[in-house]
Amino acid sequence: MGLISEYISADGITVQERFMAKRAASKTEQKTPEQFLPLTPAVFHILVALGDGEAHGYAIMRDVLAKTGGSVRLSAGTLYGAVSRLLDDGLIEELEERPDPAMDDTRRRYYRLSNLGGRVLHEESNRLTELVRSARATRAIRKLRTV
Repeated sequence: MGLISEYISADGITVQERFMAKRAASKTEQKTPEQFLPLTPAVFHILVALGDGEAHGYAIMRDVLAKTGGSVRLSAGTLYGAVSRLLDDGLIEELEERPDPAMDDTRRRYYRLSNLGGRVLHEESNRLTELVRSARATRAIRKLRTV
């Protein structure tokens, strides 16, 4: 008996081959930005950080901290868990080349928004804009503005 990936089903396809084919098919399906909304705050901040260009993980964490005035601090676990899901969903891509290999740590991985990721960021930004507009139109907020 070998590993589970070596088991062959009645149609002659191994479990591993079936898994890889299913994974490849899911990556090529046409996905729409709306399928990913609403985003979690961590994912939104990561996409915003990558909206200005490619970055490695630590740079993303620093960018989020700076853009939020220190109010959002992504832990390494939160960041890399989200990055893994974003890669799987096709919202970001890992760069194969480093910006300047001579000046960089070879362990760093660089990421950028994919076309789909940019569209998701755009749609989520629009969704949040409308949400803020609705909130500002409430009596509670209008009342605070006059105080």
